[in-house]
Amino acid sequence: MKRQNFFVIALVTWFTTGLSANAQTDTIRMQDKRLITSALKPGLNQYLVYYQTPKKQKNLTFWFWLRDIKIDSRNGEKVFTITQHWYGSDTANYRSVYSVNKFADFAPVYHSETVRNKLSAYNWGAGKITGADTVAKNTKKDFSLDFSMPNFNWNLDIETFEMLPLAEGKAFAIYFYDAGLDPPAYVIYKVTGSEILTLLNNEKVDCWKLSTEGDHGGSHYSETYWISKKDREFLKEEDSFNGGYRYKIKLLGSATDIVQRFVNQ
Repeated sequence: MKRQNFFVIALVTWFTTGLSANAQTDTIRMQDKRLITSALKPGLNQYLVYYQTPKKQKNLTFWFWLRDIKIDSRNGEKVFTITQHWYGSDTANYRSVYSVNKFADFAPVYHSETVRNKLSAYNWGAGKITGADTVAKNTKKDFSLDFSMPNFNWNLDIETFEMLPLAEGKAFAIYFYDAGLDPPAYVIYKVTGSEILTLLNNEKVDCWKLSTEGDHGGSHYSETYWISKKDREFLKEEDSFNGGYRYKIKLLGSATDIVQRFVNQ
């Protein structure tokens, strides 16, 4: 998912993670093929995203967030396509994201995002990412960055987490890159325990808690994700940074596909 400016370059290195000596750390690199891509389920996932600043006791900021996962074919190769839409109360804040990844190992192939009506589009390979010069109005058409090795798309971190071999005491060093920004780097995520979430109709779901934390710009941040053990489903997220909090909650699968209603008008 796209980080805010205070958040996007807070990359964690091996020597600052504070991992315990007993933690089992898996390095998640493209060539290791440790992601369980068959576990990523196609479908429309919808989330309520809201921000809380404790000093503003009568105010919350809301987003409605959609991520539509499909399996398709590109140049004869099986791929995932993931389309994101972010809706808020101000049309200027709307953003859309479209990503293509290989089905076999989740290697990025293409990525585009439109933020504040500015389009950034990239062709993404194992050794290099470049601006897609055939895409009209691409503000990043001249962008180019060489890679020392293949990496994963940080915009798709939630989908990546759902494919991890999560287990008690494990930690993961994932080689992530956020398109158009700083070079790729390892980010450390640790399984910090389990928790049972209560869903609708009092359904109890046992989840792994996956966490990361660090410091950036003089501020400490932390993120925790709840991933169901049985279905590998991202259900909840809580983040803290700059004295505030961000929450993400997955909505019912029966939630209306509002994108289609916009398209049909």
